[in-house]
Amino acid sequence: MSTFHGLEMARRALSVQQAALYTTGHNISNANTKGFSRQRVDFQTSLPYPAVGRNRPQIPGQVGTGVDIGAITRVRNDFLDKQFRAENSRVGFWDAQANALYRMEELLNEPSKTGLSHTMTEFWQSLQDLSVNPESGGARAVVAQRGLAVAETFSHLSETLQTIQNDILEEIDKTADTVNSLLRQISQINDQLKQIEPHGYVANDLYDKRDLLLDELSDIVSIRTTYDSLGANSKEIAQGIVSIELVNRNGSSLNPPIVLLDGMTDYHENYFDDFLTYTDSGDGSITSLQFKDQENITVEQFVDQTMGRLAGLIVSHGYEKDNGEVEGHFPNILNRLNTMAKAFAEEFNRVHRLDGASTQDFFVIADDEDAAFTITVHEDIIRNPNLINANTLLPGQDLADQYNNGENALNLAKVFSTALADLDNLSVEGYFENMIGIIGVEAREANRMTENTNILLQQVDEQRMSISAVSLDEEMANMLKFQHAYNAAARSMTAIDELLDRIINNMGLVGR
Repeated sequence: MSTFHGLEMARRALSVQQAALYTTGHNISNANTKGFSRQRVDFQTSLPYPAVGRNRPQIPGQVGTGVDIGAITRVRNDFLDKQFRAENSRVGFWDAQANALYRMEELLNEPSKTGLSHTMTEFWQSLQDLSVNPESGGARAVVAQRGLAVAETFSHLSETLQTIQNDILEEIDKTADTVNSLLRQISQINDQLKQIEPHGYVANDLYDKRDLLLDELSDIVSIRTTYDSLGANSKEIAQGIVSIELVNRNGSSLNPPIVLLDGMTDYHENYFDDFLTYTDSGDGSITSLQFKDQENITVEQFVDQTMGRLAGLIVSHGYEKDNGEVEGHFPNILNRLNTMAKAFAEEFNRVHRLDGASTQDFFVIADDEDAAFTITVHEDIIRNPNLINANTLLPGQDLADQYNNGENALNLAKVFSTALADLDNLSVEGYFENMIGIIGVEAREANRMTENTNILLQQVDEQRMSISAVSLDEEMANMLKFQHAYNAAARSMTAIDELLDRIINNMGLVGR
């Protein structure tokens, strides 16, 4: 072994401890960087002297030659990453529904003094008052105006529900754009890794950036990631390029499989155009999804089998099932509101017409398919409240001869409590209470699942952070450890230097 080898060992020690100090500084600098995983220098002994072989110096044993850096690795647990992304998809799915149902509850605002129930109660009370004073023009005017208030409340609820539904549709559009953007960024990182890893480098910071993007993507759709080595001189610890597949709630492939990103495919500028498109039929339902260059699944398959914010938004907005039926929180409530408005108006008009003795309707609906939005009080009633049929007729008596008994006003008031076949044999009041109850149950379920999945997500994230997050106390301890090791290595080099100085400058002087 060369006399100068001691300098080489000290140099290696200095370089390795210096790299460890730099890595520690990198960790401390990024202690608050989102998605950063702390890095660790893996020390390993360099090859000893002499190497194993037939022709080797005859010495008692191998002599150590110092230290090398085996690798600079991220402290990360892949299993926890998979758990986190699975739970993140569940959180996104339920959170999207909880937010949509919250807006629906805030709009209906029951029980309150401004909701539909209170408005209908006031209308019912005005009919009771009219039955007592059927000859009163003022009482008739109040009935007409409060009937109009009921119609306007129906219309307001329907219009606002459809507005919120359209807002959700815009959010779906933006969410699809976000998916495209995330996939594009991940693909670009794949391209960078193709230029780096084959040369033996491990791109830890790029891996962190890619994992952060994958975490964001998992909130939107359920995904599974696979990694392919780039071969050549790539190190074993190099992650390689990622491919992303859409999976079901159990983490298995869909039928047919949907690949969101094929890491082995060269990136093209327009590869992600139209990755996810949808067709809104105009009646509050999404009728199809289109995955680029894929054999597509139906909207019902996507919603029933996958998780994520996108599926939750589609469930809230409404979608067309395979059998052509429309399903979703907002279409269901709008359909119930329309059914209620139509059944109420038809029954109220039937009683108002005095079993055919009159042709005067109280309510008018311009479009049966959108009854809640188009219901209003007949313009003749608004102009002339005296046209309100508040009285009943005796046999053979016509409208001109009727006298003020107020009985039909009571009959009109009873419409609110009459069981109607079109309302599942419930009264108008009961049907509306049932509708509010359905919204409450769905909202409570969504909130409960959001809370539960958030707890699980937080637990997994805390486990991830306990492994990957930077502990400043630990890094400070490491800094002192590496600093002392660096100082010791420098002192070792000084000792070797003094040894060499003795050999070179002081040996061979005896006898001169």
